Amino acid sequence: MPQPQPLHHRYLSEAERITIADMHHTGQSIRAIARTLGRAASTISRELRRNLSPLTTEYRPYAADQLAKTRQARPKTPKILANPKLLAVVSEKLTQHWSPEQISHWLKSHYRDNGSMNACHETIYQAIYIQAKGQLRLDLKHALRTGRTRRKPHRKDQARTPRFRDPMILISERPATIEDRAIPGHWEGDLITGAHNKSAIGTLVERHTRFTILLHLPHNHTAEAVQQAIITKMRHLPQFLRHSLTWDQGSELALHKPITTALNMDIYFCDPHSPWQRGSNENTNGLLRQYFPKGTDLSGHSEAYLDAVAEELNHRPRKTLQWSNPTQKFTQLINQCCNHH
Repeated sequence: MPQPQPLHHRYLSEAERITIADMHHTGQSIRAIARTLGRAASTISRELRRNLSPLTTEYRPYAADQLAKTRQARPKTPKILANPKLLAVVSEKLTQHWSPEQISHWLKSHYRDNGSMNACHETIYQAIYIQAKGQLRLDLKHALRTGRTRRKPHRKDQARTPRFRDPMILISERPATIEDRAIPGHWEGDLITGAHNKSAIGTLVERHTRFTILLHLPHNHTAEAVQQAIITKMRHLPQFLRHSLTWDQGSELALHKPITTALNMDIYFCDPHSPWQRGSNENTNGLLRQYFPKGTDLSGHSEAYLDAVAEELNHRPRKTLQWSNPTQKFTQLINQCCNHH
């Protein structure tokens, strides 16, 4: 017979269970037993509650020890893999590029009275990582935004080198009312670039709703091209949704004054090496890399495809929006404005 592995000291031993049984049968209190064993009273109370004999409803130390060891047996089938219905729902949401945390909160809201259909985000992550052994049949490069098969610590991206030298209004001069995101109509913008920085896609993120607009730059990302793309995409927005735009000091926004004039929108520039000053935009650019991987040619994507990607991204529930999605919030603002007028 294989020898049992020694238990960690946090678990009750067989000898301790014999002491519990002896003292319990003589009528001693739970606290007295706990003091004798040097354990918490809650540990003794839980032991007596969970490990009673199902036949006699008495506490028998050897049977209790066997019950406890049975519960500790590993490995166990993960909850998601043991429930085909739950697995199907999780798999479907992953193919829609939802994060495990978004899926977890969605399950809780849609299956409030069904615990078997609930799973915390850590449980979902564990199920995904088992995929490498063939358990969850999803392509990880599409299931997870990072495309990783294992976890890695986060690293800070290298800050972009400032290239902008024309007169500009720095973010330090931006009104404090913009900071708390309570007022809609303030945007953050940037470019995500392709292989050798030869192609690019512009990204605009509204700070209040996290609504995203993608700019089609099929030929180049010069200042003229970026200026025209911003004006084309934003000119049809209501004025209350285009108060300001915050960008980094990249030369692609050298023609910021014509943008300000055409859209009646203030433009502010971040400090050098300070990507966190456009936090919403930086986060969105990270999400977009799932659709537009680094090192690829971005010029081949049509404007219709960019709009479809933006639409899918805007329909994802967001934790920061209390699990509403940007499209819902953005549409709400427009409807409120129309009703008000």
